[in-house]
Amino acid sequence: MMFLFASGFTVIGHRGDPIKAPEETFQSFNTAFSEGADYVELDLHVSKDNVLVVSHDKNLERITGTSYVVSQHNFSELSQLTQKNGEPIHSLDEVFAHYKDNPNAKFLIETKKTSKGNPQNMEELLKTCIDKYGMQKRVMFHSFSTKSLQNEAELMPDIPRIFIAGTIKRVNFEVLSYVTGVNLSSKIVTPEIINTLHYMGKSVYIWDEMNESPKKWNTVINMPIDGVVTNYPATGNEYRNLKDKSKSQTINQNVYYMSNKDEPIYENPYRLIKTDKSVHPLDGFHITNIVKFNGEEYVQLGENKFANSEGFNPDYELGELKPYFGAKAIYRGQQPNNYLYSEPKKSSQIIDWMDANKAEQIQTVEKNGGNTWIKLSGGWIQAKYVLIQLVDENYLGNNSKLSYHNLPDSQRFRNIDLLETEKSWEPIQNKQLHNTVLIRKLQKNIAPFVFDTENDSINHI
Repeated sequence: MMFLFASGFTVIGHRGDPIKAPEETFQSFNTAFSEGADYVELDLHVSKDNVLVVSHDKNLERITGTSYVVSQHNFSELSQLTQKNGEPIHSLDEVFAHYKDNPNAKFLIETKKTSKGNPQNMEELLKTCIDKYGMQKRVMFHSFSTKSLQNEAELMPDIPRIFIAGTIKRVNFEVLSYVTGVNLSSKIVTPEIINTLHYMGKSVYIWDEMNESPKKWNTVINMPIDGVVTNYPATGNEYRNLKDKSKSQTINQNVYYMSNKDEPIYENPYRLIKTDKSVHPLDGFHITNIVKFNGEEYVQLGENKFANSEGFNPDYELGELKPYFGAKAIYRGQQPNNYLYSEPKKSSQIIDWMDANKAEQIQTVEKNGGNTWIKLSGGWIQAKYVLIQLVDENYLGNNSKLSYHNLPDSQRFRNIDLLETEKSWEPIQNKQLHNTVLIRKLQKNIAPFVFDTENDSINHI
């Protein structure tokens, strides 16, 4: 099976790292970049003298302690106000000048506008500032304002534009006609919504006040998102790196689990936090993805549900494989080898061998590369290298002997351990045997063998 490298996602520090430093300061931005953020997010308002001011709030009282409304003061006044770390309120011009020589410093810019589209000149001021510092390849836009995004599409069509939506009802075809992506609240995003938007050629980002709890990130990381806007860029980077180290393949397949032990279901393959659910022998599922991580392979059984892939087989193989489930395997010495392997996908790693003439319970059955593999206590072996002892009793919901005889003759495997399984081959007591000469004469009609020489052992019976 071929795996494709996972694309990971972009980590965007919401106002930098607002937990470790005052928001939207150089200290906050630097912290986020040092923690692995690809972008930092910042907000813009326009001052009375048409300067783009970096602030989330239009009233600066929360962050400076002074109740100045940005639009009512010149920037010369606003720049005298400081945050808790002593940094002044910055203009976008100052931010670009500060980071112009750091090509890894990139910015997601949110334009703050009224419902009537004011201030009207914000996008023109933004284009002038971007052009001045040559930041065209280092910025993206996002906004709740559809008017702002329309203006940006006309003035700067090559720069990505992302619509922020707290409800999916706001995402319509008109909006999608002039944006390149959508930034959705994590409370409303689903894999189906993401797949639909991707099909339409739109990128999907999510936003929320993330916390350090794995529970929150376990949900986020399982989705095929393009980016996340988070207050915890270090945590976002950690999970992004985990996902980047994996390989995944999208697959839509009905499968059955053919192993004699319950398998725990995890929230994701990267942090193996168990759910309260398990996979049971012969359970059926529809899997959507296969993820390979840290040398292990996992199947995705549903949203935030993953299990180790060992023992899962396509539904169309079920009939052929059920005769092995509950049966026993024995090595009689006539097969090419009795080597046991660590797993079917690593058939070059011999870890043990089967003892001769010692029957073992088959624990797991798996079809791989066209070959049927069975797992015994010491490892995996191809089923064709052993003899199979069918068992006529219920084993975890299956009768191996009945399953075998329910198959068409053409689909039955031939490596049956006849000495143990087919009692009808044992000598029948108190019955007269035919003379061997008679059998020779009728061999074409009765005997399933041909006598080639006078030394055949049947001549001496």
